[in-house]
Amino acid sequence: QVQLVESGGGLVQAGGSLRLSCAVSGSIFSINTMGWYRQAPGKQRELVAVLTTGGSTTYAASVKGRFTISRDNTKNTVYLQMNSLKPEDTAVYYCNVNKALVGYWGQGTQVTVSS
Repeated sequence: QVQLVESGGGLVQAGGSLRLSCAVSGSIFSINTMGWYRQAPGKQRELVAVLTTGGSTTYAASVKGRFTISRDNTKNTVYLQMNSLKPEDTAVYYCNVNKALVGYWGQGTQVTVSS
């Protein structure tokens, strides 16, 4: 089992920045990918950014150049640095880890960007 705890969400004005953190604990061996997804009201959950164990990254087109995913292996934590935030970035952000074809999810953290 893998446990994920997100933090760092909040209310920010457009153009501002936030950094989300996801602390990973439990059986962390053989994790394939770590990433962030988001879900806005009335919309499906969508990929924001993914980081593989090899260091490759994938970003949604809507956040490329503004968001950066990274990890600190010493703290078993994955981060999402969000800059130049827009009102359309408002959503619940979820941390995700994939291990042995099983996906694990955090509880989500709310990000609200005011115009």
